[in-house]
Amino acid sequence: MTHWFHRNPLKATAPVSFNYYGMITGPLASKICNDLRSSRTRLLELFTDLSCNPEMMKNAADLYFSLLQGFINSPGDSTQESKLRYVQSFKWTDTLQGHVPSAQQDAVFELISMGFNVALWYTKYASRLAGKENITEDEAKDVHRSLKIAAGIFKHLKESHIPKLLTQAEKGQDLEARLIDAYIIQCQAEAQEVTIARAIELKHAPGLIAALAYETASFYQKADHTLSSLEPAYSAKWRKYLHLKMCFYTAYAYCYHGQTLLASDKCGEAIRALQEAEKLYAEAEALCKEYGETKGPGPTAKPSGHLFFRKLGSLVKNTLDKCQRENGFISPTAGTQSKLRAGGACAFRISSSECSLDAGSAGRI
Repeated sequence: MTHWFHRNPLKATAPVSFNYYGMITGPLASKICNDLRSSRTRLLELFTDLSCNPEMMKNAADLYFSLLQGFINSPGDSTQESKLRYVQSFKWTDTLQGHVPSAQQDAVFELISMGFNVALWYTKYASRLAGKENITEDEAKDVHRSLKIAAGIFKHLKESHIPKLLTQAEKGQDLEARLIDAYIIQCQAEAQEVTIARAIELKHAPGLIAALAYETASFYQKADHTLSSLEPAYSAKWRKYLHLKMCFYTAYAYCYHGQTLLASDKCGEAIRALQEAEKLYAEAEALCKEYGETKGPGPTAKPSGHLFFRKLGSLVKNTLDKCQRENGFISPTAGTQSKLRAGGACAFRISSSECSLDAGSAGRI
């Protein structure tokens, strides 16, 4: 299987016993602590269990987070802080700087870190499905849904929980705004990739596909820009992936824009658009190789080996050949305006507000 999406590693954590001898007494309190310990262990196990599905993940996460709320909010009054919030220390690594753990004696830090891993799991689940050569319509919907949930969780953590931390994240750590934003934008871009693949399969108008592809490329460019101020030592690989995906979908946009121009008998402009698509596709291929050779966190994806990637190369070549043949049939007197002018430029201005992902509509913890 070739992996279509780049994924950073899960956050790692130290075991937590939830034993508070002398502080918590009574059978009910002991049971809650035991349930906390077992539900946390179960959730951590599911993160690396390949047989886990979204329903199993949701049930396990809901159980743990509902129990953890007792350490964050006062019983019967969610606006009051629990007296247990600061009794336990939690240690978590970061996805990009995973060698040195961060520790905070704060249950909110645990909720955020575990929630972050839940969101990462949904992106990894989507990646496993999308990595198949031919996915079904239901699987494509699952990919889109999982990415939407992941984006919603990241957004909810950023807006509702991270501001409550007494100790804010340092530069380059997972809970810093730039990192969260990059994950959200990447989820948006990848969810829209599903929409593009579906639009191509259903043979929608080339103009719509071009607009969606251009917007997707813009998402990847925005995510790359968000990471631009981070240390290259741990962001270079991720950024290289974002750059190659940006080039790939810009090539897609030019290719389908060229088809639209060809249908309007604008052969010269269509050829120019296809030549630009050809150049960008070659650049994306080169970036795939560079990405594979770049050191950094996470396993290396292999977009250039995926059928969806290879199909674009053939599509660009065949469409360009068709444009050049039709341009050759135009007589010098009748088709002067359609001829490709030396050094001419193809104006490419498309936009689309369709099929965008509302990151805040799902995935609430």
